Amino acid sequence: MSSAYDWIEKALDTIHRADWYRQTRTIRGRSGAVIELDGRSLINFASNDYLGLAADERTIEAAIEATRVYGTGTTGSRLLSGHRDIHRDLETAIASLKQTDGAIVFSSGYLANLGTIACLVGRRDLIFGDKYNHSSLKNGANLSGATVREYAHCNLEDLERQLREYRREYRHCLILTDTVFSMDGDLCPLEGLLDLADIYKCMVLVDEAHATGVMGENGAGCVEYFGCTGRELIQMGTLSKALGGLGGYVAGSAKLIDFLRNRAATWIYTTGLSPADTAAARRAIEIVRQEPDRRVLLHRNTEFVKNNLRDFNLLPSESPILCLALSGPGEALEWSRRLLDRGIFAPAIRPPTVPTSRLRFTFMATHEPHHLQTLVDAIREIANGNGEL
Repeated sequence: MSSAYDWIEKALDTIHRADWYRQTRTIRGRSGAVIELDGRSLINFASNDYLGLAADERTIEAAIEATRVYGTGTTGSRLLSGHRDIHRDLETAIASLKQTDGAIVFSSGYLANLGTIACLVGRRDLIFGDKYNHSSLKNGANLSGATVREYAHCNLEDLERQLREYRREYRHCLILTDTVFSMDGDLCPLEGLLDLADIYKCMVLVDEAHATGVMGENGAGCVEYFGCTGRELIQMGTLSKALGGLGGYVAGSAKLIDFLRNRAATWIYTTGLSPADTAAARRAIEIVRQEPDRRVLLHRNTEFVKNNLRDFNLLPSESPILCLALSGPGEALEWSRRLLDRGIFAPAIRPPTVPTSRLRFTFMATHEPHHLQTLVDAIREIANGNGEL
């Protein structure tokens, strides 16, 4: 008799045949510009730890001290027994960095997007989302029950055309976009998007996951970078990338934050962020504000590689994310393997994560000049061997 689960094996076979199969690889020790994988030291171009704070002694000590004081977990949701003074301190620090009335911290960035979107709009409402938005934005939109429409990537003309056609049919309208697109590295046209939102009376939620700590004079993100601080919008971000820890946040007006505390299910019904993660993020924000040279070095490292690979098929980027476009999943896997042979860790990025296959390189402030030169030389060697230059 066949099993109700037989289809899973067939689905896995399909994934293998498409070169979409994925599996975990164990990294030993701390994260950083150099990692230990399968007994080898590799230069790491696959980390979101842009400022090198995940392994910074100050964030580590902050996490250790908070664990000593508060224990390993908060043991309850924030509205019951899970709220600590360090949560309030972190939220105050985030609001100060973002220059908003307030902020609320979730246990992950994914939960922040799901919970926020689902409680802001419902079945009588409309959502517009950039075609290349992160999975958490897309799934939050679907979870909300609102009508969801996508607009062409970073295309304000397409968005305005759809706003003219559909906006008047719905009660509330929410526009969703990443500010730094994580699998491409380009930036959203934030100023124009906010202008359209003003005209058509739409709310705007921006995902600053890959911009927090990285973009803007003070590391406040793309809202600061584009000079949009103070404009009415909803700013979401994570504590898990440039801040080096775990968790997510939403920053905005006092009424928005109060509403989320009362309506966001992924905050209300989830155990509060651990003391260690909370304290580490609080310390990381202090470092971001006190040490702007980290951002300067990060962007300098990115520009070095970009300038030395201008004759390659790099996707447009204004962030510390550079992508080398390739013909398909098989070629991406082969390039990743050849880089690994040369001591470089840069996993292939393939569908369905992205529409087209690529290698994605993320840069860190802690990359040394010889790390960057090794990457440039390796890419040129592989390309020459393939006859592509």
